[in-house]
Amino acid sequence: MIYLDYAATSPMTAKAIEAYSEVAKRYYGNSASLHDLGGQAHHFVEQARAIIANALQVKSDGVIFTGSGTEGNILAILSLAMVAKKGKHIISSQAEHTSVHAALNTLEKMGYRITKLPLKSNGCISVEQLREAIEEETSVISIQHVNSEIGSIQPIADIAHMAKQANILLHVDCVQSFCKVPLQVQVDALTVSAHKIGGPKGCGAIYINPTLRVPALTPGVTHERGLRGGTLDTPAIVAFATAVEEYKYEQHHYEKLRQFFKQHLPKNCCLIESEEQLPTICGIVMRKVEGQYVLLKLNEAGICISTGSACDIHSDSGTKAILSMGYSVTEARQFFRISFGPSTTIEQLETVQQQLSMIDYERFI
Repeated sequence: MIYLDYAATSPMTAKAIEAYSEVAKRYYGNSASLHDLGGQAHHFVEQARAIIANALQVKSDGVIFTGSGTEGNILAILSLAMVAKKGKHIISSQAEHTSVHAALNTLEKMGYRITKLPLKSNGCISVEQLREAIEEETSVISIQHVNSEIGSIQPIADIAHMAKQANILLHVDCVQSFCKVPLQVQVDALTVSAHKIGGPKGCGAIYINPTLRVPALTPGVTHERGLRGGTLDTPAIVAFATAVEEYKYEQHHYEKLRQFFKQHLPKNCCLIESEEQLPTICGIVMRKVEGQYVLLKLNEAGICISTGSACDIHSDSGTKAILSMGYSVTEARQFFRISFGPSTTIEQLETVQQQLSMIDYERFI
């Protein structure tokens, strides 16, 4: 099997599995318990928190462990909305992850007004359009760092500067960019996830600036500064930190893979690219062929790809990103995504391109 769906999830690394197993077997106490086993578990959790905070260049007391990036986005956005001292207007984009839109839909039912900006033809937010969308009542901006469908890198530094000037709280979804693209600016909240970088599924983290007095969304819970209830999954958290410590992002290798893939695509395939691009994510439109059909044919050949974000897989209107860029619904349905990981090779991509050429050839039979 050739696996090319790393933007959806990645296999756990051997070291992360070993760390998970060791902690699960030997340090199984509840990290909130006062006995020795609980103290040992607490020690490992705090070590992991410090490792993740260091990778994010933030204070560790602002790091909150979650069950996923999805939960993290929802928790972070609702928390910022509750703590913001301004009005009830929030700005985001049309191409955000489903979890961001879920949080915004919840806030809309609570009386908030939501502005969702489109992407430009290059896959990025227009900073000028964002500036024009800001109102006196704007309290929160939530923009992803890297789009999970096409890999475009958003101008977060410019957005952060604008938000700070206007006294607006900023949340950034860093699930796709964590350990790959440095954020390089201070934000009020951000979201990361373990399973995109070789850690376990069901584990993530958010950072919320500890100077913000965030009220508990569920009053009465005691874990994680009162922001998230439930016993912490110590083995998963340690495995997450282990994956962070060992992760190496080989930019040159991925750029080489992308360039080779781009040069050898069938003529009826269009690779969607932005000015600032994460090279591991290749969003492609294959003219006159449904993306779902491409996925099924490649799957028959033992090749795993996707038709976009796994969280949007049941959408019948194509992907949010390219629709937001101005592509038609028909073109969006012709979209599929190939995403690279550490074990991806040129030889694997040659096999994929041979299969894509066969699908292209079928149109003329």
